Amino acid sequence: MRSLRRSFGGPMTAVILLLAGTWIFGLIAGPQLIMIEQSLWRMEQGEGGAEISARIDRLYNQIDILSFDKMDVEDKPASTERDATLAEFTGKIDALTVEIAVLEATETTPRKVYSIDNYRLMGSAHLAIFAKTVIASLGVTAIAFFVCYPMAYTVAKLAPPRRAALILLALTVPYAINELLRIFAWQMILNYNGLANAMLGVFGFEPVPFLESGTGVFVAMVYAYILFMVFPIYNTIETLDTNQIEAAKDLGAGTWSIHTKVVLPHARPGIAVGCIMTFMLSAGSYAVPYIMTRGTADPWFTQLIYNKFFESTNWNVGAAYAFSLLAVCVVFIFLMMKLLKVRLQDIAK
Repeated sequence: MRSLRRSFGGPMTAVILLLAGTWIFGLIAGPQLIMIEQSLWRMEQGEGGAEISARIDRLYNQIDILSFDKMDVEDKPASTERDATLAEFTGKIDALTVEIAVLEATETTPRKVYSIDNYRLMGSAHLAIFAKTVIASLGVTAIAFFVCYPMAYTVAKLAPPRRAALILLALTVPYAINELLRIFAWQMILNYNGLANAMLGVFGFEPVPFLESGTGVFVAMVYAYILFMVFPIYNTIETLDTNQIEAAKDLGAGTWSIHTKVVLPHARPGIAVGCIMTFMLSAGSYAVPYIMTRGTADPWFTQLIYNKFFESTNWNVGAAYAFSLLAVCVVFIFLMMKLLKVRLQDIAK
């Protein structure tokens, strides 16, 4: 605080603190607290209250239909039959109105009840999908690491500067294309009649249902989030003194020992950041699993969250599901910090 005041003065320091507080509480903590509070309650009615409400809604729908039919009759020329029909419609509408009034008199006002039932619903109905999403995201993270680590090491320590620049450019340029277009491109490549199966057919193999088996999700996710793994690892390996690698070689260390004893320990912060980013993006992805499975396979957990918010409009259950996924991501962050022995300061760098 004192250093801020000395550097920027009192008024500017107040503005900086106000902006920081708005960012932390308004854009980070506030929405999460609202989501947590929303997930811990639901609206309850008395016994039979839901049935009464549904009955009232159906009666209102019947009145709307009868009103439209009545308007059609009113447009017809005057006659005895027309008047009788209008009287019949009026009588039915009045009877339904009376029935609605009686039901509304017995209808109970919904009460806000705090409980963990929204989380219990996930445990009883969608725990398998939740576990599948977490395990699949771990798989995507592992595949991305094994693909990106050799690439990052090659660019940082083995490739000449010009070739390294070309490799980084080749990695970055495709990301100028919209993510959805890249996903659709992979869908066409891995389709049953796509390029991948055509290549397999050249070698005499039968077509493989990549999309139906879920393999396409892994391929598309690794491709979609590869930069979030390769660049943090590349940035940390690039800061490693090459003389340490040469010294290890001079002392007789093999390739495996050099990487496990020299390179990987130095790259731990970058590995942690890459794994955290890839896991969180994979677990929270909606478009990739939906497009790559064409909506025919078991849904990703994010699709359930979307359905709860925008299709069934059950925001309380949706908030519980969303917070559960957030909690897993937070646990994963601290787990990576523990396993790789890095601190928040190392990750922030």
